[in-house]
Amino acid sequence: MYLKQGDLFWGMDKNFVKEVMDISTKVSLEEKQTVFKEGDSADSFYVLVKGRLQLTLGEKSREVYVAYQPGEIVGWSSLTGRETMTATAQCLENTTLQQIERKKFHEILDRYPTEGSALFQRVAQMLGNRLVSLYPSIA
Repeated sequence: MYLKQGDLFWGMDKNFVKEVMDISTKVSLEEKQTVFKEGDSADSFYVLVKGRLQLTLGEKSREVYVAYQPGEIVGWSSLTGRETMTATAQCLENTTLQQIERKKFHEILDRYPTEGSALFQRVAQMLGNRLVSLYPSIA
């Protein structure tokens, strides 16, 4: 799975995407393994390659979202300036992710301001869409 195939990186400069791919690490996890927990340091975000992830919030682990589409992003906290993760991500089946470290990613963004601006507009749109999809579950 190339990052360029996901919505976040679609149509971006090929050198920008290559640099991001170069700093990404493939992570393979088994069903029921935890990717990150609410309160963990938000030092990376993840691009779903294959599998399904359940995102939960709070002490009672209330399910708020299931990521299942290749290219979906989890661990948004690292992209939005938060220091800790706001949810827990657990694998619902064997799952493959691309892990991207925040610090290295921001160094690349500094060299590609146009892509950085477009990327954060997409992040805002994706987060908005995810929030809208949650309205029925909290209403």
